Amino acid sequence: MINLKDNIKCDYGKLKESYQKSLQNQEFKDFVSKLKINDTLLMKYTSALEDSCIEYNHCLNCQGLSECQNKLLGYAYLPKVVDKTLQFHYKPCRYKKNNDKKYSYLKNVKYYDLPTSYLDANFSKIDKRLVSRKQAITWLNNFINNQGSKGIYLTGNFGCGKTYLIVATFNELAKNGIKSAIVFWPEFLRNLKSSFATDYEDKLDYIKNVPLLLIDDLGAEVSTSWSRDEILCPILQHRMDNNLATFITSNLNLSNLEQHLAQTKDGVEIVKAKRIIERIKFLTEEIEMIGQNMRK
Repeated sequence: MINLKDNIKCDYGKLKESYQKSLQNQEFKDFVSKLKINDTLLMKYTSALEDSCIEYNHCLNCQGLSECQNKLLGYAYLPKVVDKTLQFHYKPCRYKKNNDKKYSYLKNVKYYDLPTSYLDANFSKIDKRLVSRKQAITWLNNFINNQGSKGIYLTGNFGCGKTYLIVATFNELAKNGIKSAIVFWPEFLRNLKSSFATDYEDKLDYIKNVPLLLIDDLGAEVSTSWSRDEILCPILQHRMDNNLATFITSNLNLSNLEQHLAQTKDGVEIVKAKRIIERIKFLTEEIEMIGQNMRK
């Protein structure tokens, strides 16, 4: 909040001249008249009042956040009379308030390196007529209504909508206050590695303990002993031990994922890869979804 004090020393004559010039603008004159305080005080804030008037009039003709012309999206810079002085602050418009209310559930969903386009994912936008999606949609609807500790391993071709379906599920559950995390796995690993000196442990602990977790695009990462044995395995083990629902999407079925995880620069380590697969099988039910690439 900006508080402009009245005791600023200034040239009274120049202040008055500037203020009188601004009053020639009818919109400005109408705007300051609503404040119902004397001109002697108002003239000390001419510049700020001009900015406020512009933003106020933008709001009068605005049809939505997409049309917002103000400096801060969804807010107007407005004056308020406090103890015979003016204070200026940013006030959210009705569209901003409605938008915040509409998406208030998102405070329960933590996104790690996922495109913002998924923030609005919901079942009303999904074409449920596609045969390839029916099994997954039925499973996810059942989970929404009867939440359990077992998640889904959703495999299928690139761009068929696997991630969108599960994010829509998490968004729906978030409306009931259920917290979740959605992790784009390849990028998460890169960011995690660069955060050793900062919030590495905090990120890992949150992922381990959040009630709902989606590991998105598992198998798209470069497989390393570190990512498999030090990151993925402890996450899956902790969630298995604590009955925490875990969801995974991948372009690879479990057999192909096992081959991917076995091969690192240290050689082929079949036993360690099998250990991961067994945990995934315990945590999830595998469903295949083959369909049109929706990203083309």
